[in-house]
Amino acid sequence: MAVRFLRKASVWLKKHKIAVLAVSCMGLLGTNLSYHVFPEQTFKLLHECWSEGQPAELSEKLCGVFQDVLQDTGVKSIGSYRAFAASGFHPVSAGIPWLPAGSLVGIPLNFDSTAEDKKGIVNHVVVINGKKVDWESSEGMALKEALTFSLRAQKFAIAREVVYLKSGSPLASAVVAPTCLAGTFVCGTALKLLLGLSTGPLILRSLCNLVTAMGGLLCYSISSDAITYQLDCRADRKAARLSEDYARGGLEFYDKILFRNRIFRGLMGKQGMEMYAPSGNLFPRHWFRMKYTPYTYRRTLIVNILRELQASDRSA
Repeated sequence: MAVRFLRKASVWLKKHKIAVLAVSCMGLLGTNLSYHVFPEQTFKLLHECWSEGQPAELSEKLCGVFQDVLQDTGVKSIGSYRAFAASGFHPVSAGIPWLPAGSLVGIPLNFDSTAEDKKGIVNHVVVINGKKVDWESSEGMALKEALTFSLRAQKFAIAREVVYLKSGSPLASAVVAPTCLAGTFVCGTALKLLLGLSTGPLILRSLCNLVTAMGGLLCYSISSDAITYQLDCRADRKAARLSEDYARGGLEFYDKILFRNRIFRGLMGKQGMEMYAPSGNLFPRHWFRMKYTPYTYRRTLIVNILRELQASDRSA
């Protein structure tokens, strides 16, 4: 019974393989774009900060900073970008500006903190290994310092998210999986034709399909990491080139992130040793994948841009 069903399924797949491939690719694309197409119903619910049972509100100061960044980045349709109070300690974003739902940029409440007033930080309850962080301890004081950003660092952090959305990066990231799936199908079909396996033994065809699938998975892993790397660097580069102040803000932003991660590495014990490198970078989740653009590289990129801007100012 099962063998008969598998044979019928195999025949049906061969007959409708192009349609199945198209539906699969569209499904992958739709899944990857779901929280960009409906950011209010998906992305915001995951990242929104709540206070006393209600969604937290951004202060007038942070709303003003957000509007300044939109003007500095040359956004024309300002209404397509909206800010909300995000959980966590650095900005996040999602959405496609030219769609009806627009884009969302989550700004963390620790951006409300200043060197004199740390209320946006100490009002957070941070639990590590089941214990609340004591903001008055030496580790807590260091963490407060790492989470306090100057105005120019805040502007850079928000600007890189705006630039990321503005340049269509969500779309570029979303098409990787369906492109690799379609490419794997084409390569598998071509390989079987070249080897004369289209009508060959089932075992050889299955082996060929397995090898092709493994190659497609490897290609997806490499392509996805490469695209993430390029999109992150492009957003950093464009935000830093807005002005020398933005570049200096970017340098401070990544210095503070690396400092924060080194503190987390110490506070989290064994888990922190596995998650964070001594430099403050994130360790890859898998041995053959990066998944994250190293913060040290992004910092070096900002340093080089800052040098270029200073050199051009001196020669002007």
